[in-house]
Amino acid sequence: MFYLRKTVIGLALGVALSSGSSLAGVIKVGVVGPFSGQFAQGGENFKQAIEVYQAIHGKTVKGDTVEFIYKDLPQVNPAQSRALSQELIVKDKVSFLAGYFLTPNALAVAPLIDEANIPAVIFNAATSIITEKSPRYVRTSFTLWQVTAPLADYVAKQGVKSVVTAVTDYGPGIDAEAAFKTVYEKAGGKIVDTIRMPLSTNDFAPFMQRIKDSKAEALYAFLPVPITTTFVKAFQDNGLKETGIKFYGPGDLTQEPDLPSMGDTALGLLTAFHYSQANPSALNQQFLAKHRELFGSSDKVTFFSVGAYDGVHAIYKMIEAAGGKDGLKAVNAIKGLSWESPRGPVTIDPVTRHVTQNVYWRVTEKKDGKLQNTQFETLTNQPDWGYPGVMK
Repeated sequence: MFYLRKTVIGLALGVALSSGSSLAGVIKVGVVGPFSGQFAQGGENFKQAIEVYQAIHGKTVKGDTVEFIYKDLPQVNPAQSRALSQELIVKDKVSFLAGYFLTPNALAVAPLIDEANIPAVIFNAATSIITEKSPRYVRTSFTLWQVTAPLADYVAKQGVKSVVTAVTDYGPGIDAEAAFKTVYEKAGGKIVDTIRMPLSTNDFAPFMQRIKDSKAEALYAFLPVPITTTFVKAFQDNGLKETGIKFYGPGDLTQEPDLPSMGDTALGLLTAFHYSQANPSALNQQFLAKHRELFGSSDKVTFFSVGAYDGVHAIYKMIEAAGGKDGLKAVNAIKGLSWESPRGPVTIDPVTRHVTQNVYWRVTEKKDGKLQNTQFETLTNQPDWGYPGVMK
């Protein structure tokens, strides 16, 4: 029965490909992401960034119109991720898949993209292992290793001798914990406790007490948006800020749409990340201005936005190289590709197929009465430190 089902799927994919992966003159891209539910901000950022890119760069590549088809996947559901992606391949005849907000949903499509020879461009999912699972994955977002490893080194160099880590208990959280622990302990620091919190957690008081009891000098934390806001508030409400414990983390903790609700609780929080709305570059200002023109505001722009914006750029370059007809050829064509992004210079690493990019030290402060993540130092050309063989 299993063999029969697998054969039927294979035949369906074969028919889809033999009939042409896109209509003449139209190249289709399927975007799987959370357009409803608790992670809907990410899906909205994906869609708006795609529209911004096309408004700036046009909707055609070498005479072919690029069309995006959206499928809603609001939660962790690998089976549904496979089903939606298969529908896009077989029924909608897409030449590219893109999006994938959460790691388990991204990992689920590896067999499909290999069988159909279709690239999948990851706009967000940040676990290092993803691009190892298929040569047709390309990622234009970041990984937790990429931003956390340099942060751990920074914390050690600040003279912080003891840290407690607190992460959400799923792929990216485990990566974040491992990255911080590996680098911080190598630099001579001591991890006094490691806390893993269920993805469904919304009451952080017990964890705050555990952090306080650890007597650590500092806290490193990673949680996915949007529960970051609740965690940061709990840090303040449970008196940890008053104890003098330093608070570090990746930029997920202080993404710009959440800062108004955090208020002064977020002031002074130091994060390491690859993007900030406050990035002063001319290209970022153009990016934000087009957002305001199209949607009336750029206040909700996040790192999800730049992951999608640059993901579309990678797709356009793959179309130029292969016309939407040969997925592996398309991916191979952009290995080593460099361009200027709203976040800064980026390059598709030819081995990892993940972006090498700047990582910025940022501090949350008020400017003209508005909270922002101010970049104060830049670490250039940061790879995915979690990919096998990258960290020596």
